[in-house]
Amino acid sequence: MKLYILRHGDAVEHGDSRYSEDERPLTSKGTQRTKFLAHALREMEIEFDTILSSPLARARQTAEIVAHGLRHEKAPQLTDHLAPSGSLEKLIGQIHGLHPAPAAVLLVGHEPYLSGLISLLCTGGPGLGLSLKKGAFCRLEVDALSCGQCAALEWLLPPRVIDLKPSKRE
Repeated sequence: MKLYILRHGDAVEHGDSRYSEDERPLTSKGTQRTKFLAHALREMEIEFDTILSSPLARARQTAEIVAHGLRHEKAPQLTDHLAPSGSLEKLIGQIHGLHPAPAAVLLVGHEPYLSGLISLLCTGGPGLGLSLKKGAFCRLEVDALSCGQCAALEWLLPPRVIDLKPSKRE
């Protein structure tokens, strides 16, 4: 299985009195970078069988922009298992419960949860020393998904690479 992991885009700053922590939206920069990412994924012909997202506004918006940009047939599924306080074990159980078994899954969430997930799947523990910037995107190749070492990191794109404006076609 291809497991894609995306940290939500740039969001309104933590502590902004206009929003609760769960409802902080993407900024215009976060929205624009996510649209560029969706365009790049479409150009690379990357598709997802399932998109799972944290229910927090910034992650949900990121997942919705990607799904819309890829013309994904189904809306992203929201799961508390991708929220900052989510359970890695329950998330992996939820992915196992998807039918038919997906070949490609996109997970959209938060730090440090996502880097912890990548570390667990790639090394079997917390020692990878990875930190995803807002809008970073990676792909893991997973043999048999489990709560331990079961994946190889194929690539990791920092947001500055994704921020390249798409070329115009004539």
